[in-house]
Parts: sequence; C-alpha cells; structure tokens
Amino acid sequence: MALIVFLSSGLFLGWSLGANDAANVFGTAVGSRMVKFRTAAMVCSIFIILGAVISGAGAAHTLGSLGAVNALPGAFTVALAAALATFWMTRLNLPVSTSQAIVGAILGWNIYASAVTDTNSLRRIVMTWVACPLLSGVIAILMYWLVRGVIRKSKPHLLELDAWTRYGLLAVGAFGSYSLGANNIANVMGVFLPENPFSDLTVLGMTFTGAQQLFLLGGVAISVGVMTYSRRVMGTVGGGIVKISPVAALVVVLAQSITLFLFASQRLEFFLASHHLPTFPLVPVSSSQAVIGAIVGLGILKGGKGIRYRVLGEISLGWVATPVVAGLVSFLLLFFVNNVFNQQVFRETHFRIDAQVVAEVQRRGIPTAGLDELRGQDITNPVRLVKTLTSSGGYSEDQAKQVVDLARVTRLRVDPALLAMAGDRDWLTPGQWQAIEALAGRSFIRTWAFHRALAEASPDWSLRPAAKVNELWNKDLARRLAYLDRKFAVRDED
Repeated sequence: MALIVFLSSGLFLGWSLGANDAANVFGTAVGSRMVKFRTAAMVCSIFIILGAVISGAGAAHTLGSLGAVNALPGAFTVALAAALATFWMTRLNLPVSTSQAIVGAILGWNIYASAVTDTNSLRRIVMTWVACPLLSGVIAILMYWLVRGVIRKSKPHLLELDAWTRYGLLAVGAFGSYSLGANNIANVMGVFLPENPFSDLTVLGMTFTGAQQLFLLGGVAISVGVMTYSRRVMGTVGGGIVKISPVAALVVVLAQSITLFLFASQRLEFFLASHHLPTFPLVPVSSSQAVIGAIVGLGILKGGKGIRYRVLGEISLGWVATPVVAGLVSFLLLFFVNNVFNQQVFRETHFRIDAQVVAEVQRRGIPTAGLDELRGQDITNPVRLVKTLTSSGGYSEDQAKQVVDLARVTRLRVDPALLAMAGDRDWLTPGQWQAIEALAGRSFIRTWAFHRALAEASPDWSLRPAAKVNELWNKDLARRLAYLDRKFAVRDED
C-alpha cells in the first residue's frame, strides 16, 4: 500500500503529461479534423506504452545524472511538484513542457538536500530546450518541400490525397507516440529509478526489468491522461498558433516524431557513433516544443503572416516559468513532507578524505596539497565541501567535484546470490558474472574502488577509450555498474 502511495505522484505526473504533452503527436491531425479524437487517443495510448517499455531507458540516464533522488518519499515529492506545475499550466490551456517541470523539481531537491548538481548534464538538457524547437522547425521545412514535391509529381485526385493524408497522419502519429513514450517516460518515472521498488522478472527466458515495470506503469498513466483530458490542449496546438492544412499537419507530426526519435534512440546513437558521425544526446525533450517548433517553421516558410505571435508569446512564457515554478513547489513540498509528515526525503551522504582518496586524487593528476586540513573529517554537505575546495584549496570547480565524487562513502558488500535470485545472471556476460563471483564476500566503502576491482577481474567491466564509437558501450556499462551499486548497497539498518 505504501508503495502505491509513493508512486502515485509519478502516475499523476504521467496523467498530466498525457493530458498536455502526449496528445501533441495528434494535435494537428485532430485540429485539422483529419483524424477523430477517439481514434487518435487510442493509437497514441497503445504506442506510448510500447515506446516506454521497449525503449524508455535511453533518456533516463541523463536525467538521473542531474540529481539522484535517493529516498522514495523524496522521489514522490519531486514527481508531485512537477505534476502540479504541469497541471496548473494545463488548466491555462498552455502546452507546457513536462521535461522542464521535472528538471526544475529535481533542482529543487538538489537545493533542499544540499546535493551537487551535475552542471554538465544540466547544460546539455538546457541546450536541448533551445535545439529541440529549432531542429523540429528545420525538419518540418525540409519535409514540407519533400512532400509537396511528391504531391506535385504524382498529381493525386483530391479524394485520393485526402485518404493518403489521413493514413499518413495515423502512421506518423503512431511513430511519434512511440518516440514520445521512449523519450518522455524518463520525466514520469526517472526519479524513482535510484530507489526502484521492483525487481527484475524472468519469464520464458525473457527478462522484464524493474525499470521496464516502472515504465509500464508510467506509460499506462500517460495513456489515461491522453484519453481523459487532452482534447482541450489539442485545440491550442492544432489551430491556436497558425492555421495549417491537412498536408501541413502531416508534416508537423512527422517532424515532431523525428525530433523526439533523435533524442531517444540508443540504436541510432550507436549507428551514428560507429560511423564517426555526431550523435544526439539521449535526454527527455518536450513534445510541445517540438510540435510548436514545427508549426512555427511552416509558418515562417509561408512568410510568417499567419503566425499568432500573442499565443506563441504566452506559450514561451509558460516554458520559462515552468522550471522555476516546479523548483519552488518542489522545495516547499519537500520541507512540508520532511517536517510535517516526518518522512525522510533524502538520505544523508557522508564524505571522508583519507589515504585511499588522496592516493586516487594524486593518480588522476589533481593536486593534493589542499586536502591536508580536511583529512579524517566526516562531511555531510557536498556543496559546502566544493566551496571549501575551490576557495581555500585552490581547486577549479571541476577538480573539486571530482574530489567530492571520490570522497563519497558508499558501503557495498558483494553478494552474487542477490543477482541470481533476481534472475540477473543472464543479463550479464560470462566474464562480468565471473568477476562478481571472484569478489564475492568482499566489502567496499567507495563505488569507484568496487568498479576498479571489477575491471581488474574482467575486461568486460572496463570502460573503453573515450571515442564516439565507444559511447554506447560505456553508457551501457555505466548503467550496469549503477545497478550493481544499488543491489549491493549496505543500508545503515542492515
């Protein structure tokens, strides 16, 4: 029962996403009256669930690196804050970004818990907020030229063109819904991954991971939002910014679908990297921003005269306000849940600089002179530790954060039985499993020392050289190591 209560805020956020963002893949189709709302909602719901379960892990990693909410009540509160901000914007009939809402809520948790924010991840996410609508607009213009050329060359009958457009809207809507589920499920359930209450299940030789179980719940919640409360926002997206034709509606959905897919597909990332091409960051992006960028792109292509700049300005204001509102609501709710309901919204993390840390800092080529006064101290505020190292220790901010990561105390005890009982043995390579068995019974107080011991026991646990072609391997390895860290973690009550 307690589990359902804690996950309820994530389900509420999923419902809000479905009511606001998910329907954007069919907003222009319904707005142009080429597809009935009931048909659009049904197709959208089915493919969102498929995308969330099959391909939902790609964008969740980046969101998790922004701030790992390490207590289930804290994850509940963060998701609730994002859901409330999203729902409020939905009530105003504005297509708000749930991606921005969850990022703002996580930053609110980071501030309340005195956790260090990964500025690199934050910078990468914020850059996509700008790149997403621009990229979608460019793709929409290119796709419109292509589709117009095909129509002019084939010269279909008006009724035939109408039928093609309807089927095309359904097809690209299904593709867009799949991409949306794969990309945006991280917004709904990503904060629960560090404290995932589900264990992996193996049925008929197929493993249904704990993350996939979370994503299934989130996908269902999104679908319910699509079915029950998305019609109003469809009107704003479909015709509130600029009037578009049915063919243009098809182009908008296709451009938005491609944009979401680019930021969600691990296979595409591997393909581009293996051919030494630039890759797209796997981060959750806003379907609202993508579809509006596509609509504005077509409006600009037609001279920009039909664009309703007042509506566009209101939507842009909502995008700016969303992360700020979500962050403030998150901070206030965390204080309330922590002090009124006496729930632990974050677990205190300890940092200690000892001989092991100093040796590792020196091995990485970072000066150690500034660590002498901090040796042996038990520190619980990483933000203050970073400030101390940068102000009095003479470290750069990047060096200080590396020292903090190395000094983090995390008690681990290697127990292969925990993996065997959960059916995780088949998920690992033979070399990886042999390395875990070789370390059975050993204890560690730092994750990086555990990871190094695994790499020394088997090359299957070793990171490959930093190159585009190795990015997928290294990201997958990082996810596996993070899973082992959670599985082997020794709680204080243990």
